[in-house]
Amino acid sequence: MSQWTSSRSKVDAVTDLVLAIFRVHDALMRRGDELVAPIGLTSARWQVLGAVALAGEPLSVPAIGKAMGLSRQGVQKQIDLLRGENLVTLQENPSHQRSPLVALTRGGRAAYERASGIWEVEARLLGQDHPLAEFEAARRVVASLVTSLDRPK
Repeated sequence: MSQWTSSRSKVDAVTDLVLAIFRVHDALMRRGDELVAPIGLTSARWQVLGAVALAGEPLSVPAIGKAMGLSRQGVQKQIDLLRGENLVTLQENPSHQRSPLVALTRGGRAAYERASGIWEVEARLLGQDHPLAEFEAARRVVASLVTSLDRPK
């Protein structure tokens, strides 16, 4: 018997999961905007700061996009805004002259750390009704979907 014998139910399950991911993404972006508005950020700017902060080193715009699932153009727009707010600076990229590296300023690191503290409180609230194992399983499934979708056809 094939793993796809009951293919309709598996197709439905995958479709339902993907639709739920679309909805949770929208909800997270709206909630993120609410959470970080008091510190002068948006979810989009917070994502860009987070990519650089989590990498622990300056990143190019394409690398930020890849890390956060954002378009290069979308990242560039946020970089321009963050530069105007003195939260990031651009550095020469020895690997690619036309793609500078984005680094956090002291203010950018402080803004990211404040946002992280706010998020920690929110994450505790979101996580209180589910066991850790459910979140770990969900992360594995979503990561596997990303890997499958990114695989060359």
